[in-house]
Amino acid sequence: MAHRKARERDMLDSVYSMLALVFILVACVELCDAATVVDVYRLIQYDISGVPFGSRLASLNHHAGSLHFSPGADLSRTVVMIPVRELNISFVTEYVSRKHPLGGMLFLLPEIFRLENGGGGKDVREKEVVKNVLLELEKLLVHAKLPYPVYFAFENDEIDAVLDDVKKNDATGQPATATTGGYKLVIPIAEPKKVASPTITNIQGWLQGLKADGDANQLPTIAIVASYDTFGAAPALSVGSDSNGSGVVALLEVARLFSLLYSNPKTRGRYNILFGLTSGGPYNYNGTHKWLRSFDQRLRESIDYAICLNSVGSWNNELWIHVSKPPENAYIKQIFEGFTNVAEELGFKVGLKHKKINISNPRVAWEHEQFSRLRVTAATLSELSAAPELLESTGGLLDSRHFVDETSFIRSVQLVAESLAVSLIY
Repeated sequence: MAHRKARERDMLDSVYSMLALVFILVACVELCDAATVVDVYRLIQYDISGVPFGSRLASLNHHAGSLHFSPGADLSRTVVMIPVRELNISFVTEYVSRKHPLGGMLFLLPEIFRLENGGGGKDVREKEVVKNVLLELEKLLVHAKLPYPVYFAFENDEIDAVLDDVKKNDATGQPATATTGGYKLVIPIAEPKKVASPTITNIQGWLQGLKADGDANQLPTIAIVASYDTFGAAPALSVGSDSNGSGVVALLEVARLFSLLYSNPKTRGRYNILFGLTSGGPYNYNGTHKWLRSFDQRLRESIDYAICLNSVGSWNNELWIHVSKPPENAYIKQIFEGFTNVAEELGFKVGLKHKKINISNPRVAWEHEQFSRLRVTAATLSELSAAPELLESTGGLLDSRHFVDETSFIRSVQLVAESLAVSLIY
């Protein structure tokens, strides 16, 4: 409970350097007579409010084992190779919760989860089988403190052959050692160092509206914002195609469309448009907070409202607008009515969710809440009907392009662009 409260109490304090690494599979029979190099990806390591989470060790030099080990076997110097497709989540839960000693874990992901894999009909069915297990596994691992190395790798012919040999050896009841032979997993790497002050980089663009009788800087402003960072069990694999790659790409496409309109004085709108790509989204939207604090007072006060885009690439028939200010607020009504009218024309629904912010609680569930804390009207457009828990739905192992629906994404872009153009700007 104390750990959970600490997670809720503050943002990410520190992170550790993470890279895609390689390990060496060494077949040891008397002398090492063969070696294979395999790409691996380390489980994240981080602290929140001084509380450690994730894998706390990086280097590895232990013999390989499988889930077919003998009951009561000493695994303190064994790296257990675990294919996700064969995973019994209760095994991992027991070892994590009861703090059983392990030399390490190596989770083997199906090839269909490779970013460059295009997928197929058969793959879709297989992905659905693995999906729920992988979601549960990732949630377990990122919220636990593991005193041993944990890595991910993709299945291939070489690693499958190694695993088959390891299973056969475990079936004999004799664990692999330096004298009995077997495979050794080696990652010769220095232990990671804490990043004392992570860099937060925000990117912004500006389209100036047209004011017929005065300075365009006196026009009101609409801000379109999306956070681009991700968080997942394996940082090198956490691309966040939906959360929040979909929001980022939607913002860039809307910026492209309106830059064409604003390049012609005849189609330039009566609003200035501010575009912002913000960092630190999974960590309390810290980049958004920093970005807003960097504005001078005149710019911040010129913002009529901000539209934040979050996870808009994988939905069926309904999107949600989340707000902190009451639905009766004039700008909130304008936003909701504009989006609702366009959604009806496009054949789907937009719902409204209102949740007041608690200023005394540092936890920020949605990006628009950072605006609300500075008394700037804002809303978040998302496929999520409720705010995710801390460090969840932030671009994990399953959030790849294979799980983003192209049709849904295109409709999201249409909704934002047409709502702004028809109802709000012109």
